[in-house]
Amino acid sequence: MADALIAITVLWGFVFIYAVMATMDFGAGFWSMIYINREKTKATNIANRYLSPTWEVTNTFIVALVVAVYSLFPSAANILGTILLIPGSLILLLLALRSAFLVFSNIATEYKKPLTYISGIAGIIIPGLLISVLPITHGHYVDFTNGNANLNLSKLFSSPNEYAFIGFAITSTLFLSSLLLADYSKASNEMEAYRVYLRDGKILGPISLIMALLIMLTLKNEVGWLYNEMMEDLPLLLISVGFFLIIGFGLYAPNPFHKGERGMPRLAVIAVTFQYLIASYVYGKAHLPYIIYPNVTIESAFTDPNSFRAVFITYIVGFAILFPGFIYFWSLFMNDKRYLRQKGNS
Repeated sequence: MADALIAITVLWGFVFIYAVMATMDFGAGFWSMIYINREKTKATNIANRYLSPTWEVTNTFIVALVVAVYSLFPSAANILGTILLIPGSLILLLLALRSAFLVFSNIATEYKKPLTYISGIAGIIIPGLLISVLPITHGHYVDFTNGNANLNLSKLFSSPNEYAFIGFAITSTLFLSSLLLADYSKASNEMEAYRVYLRDGKILGPISLIMALLIMLTLKNEVGWLYNEMMEDLPLLLISVGFFLIIGFGLYAPNPFHKGERGMPRLAVIAVTFQYLIASYVYGKAHLPYIIYPNVTIESAFTDPNSFRAVFITYIVGFAILFPGFIYFWSLFMNDKRYLRQKGNS
């Protein structure tokens, strides 16, 4: 059981890292589309400047996530591969479409606007499809017959809980990305774009919180076992909500470094990351021991212990090599003034 818990923790870590990075990445593509005709704000330039070096890095984590599922929980991967055939195929198609059109939009400049629209729309649909995996694992939409698992799509897409998750994914994508782009705009000294993204964050923050509350309400009505388990950690959920107050302070407080300007987006980005970390921990803990309720548990789907130890050591070595590179990349991207000035003048 201890090995299985370590394995699911590794998998949860991959999911959380990808979720945060991908929401910011997909949201930046959407904002690039929204503000493409408002050149004076330079909001689209900021979004594209963020997208340029980061979308390739973000995509590496979804590869790591898929590899982790197949290496750590192979029998669960077989079942997930079956029930997620349609939504998974749509996700891969949209990811490929978005990636290709992002590249083409920087090459075929005469078609930049339509290419940006297509990649932006695809990017905002992907989070909704990705988060659909969570309601599917609740088990109410999966029919197990003679050992075979089948996804009941009509039941899934008639569920309010599914749409609450989708709404939360889209609003969170736009909220997190607006906060990060506000921070990046300020670091680039593009104050007009900063004000635009800070305003978007102020609008989308309360909407994201409302969608999170709708998730809890629909869970209570449709997935009682999960809701009851989450309520066991109600203090942590309240702490998660408390971080929203810190986010609000980061959005509205006077900026001590820029007189006359309001907002400390770096504080808001850090606070929202911790908020989502705590909430996702409560959800993940409540979901245990099930991977797919009620038939697939972490123990029944776990790989051979000897194989797990070999894979786990490989992950540790891999992260020891890659993590310093990611830290350096981030510091170069967000803090190198020469890089920011060079990009700002291009």
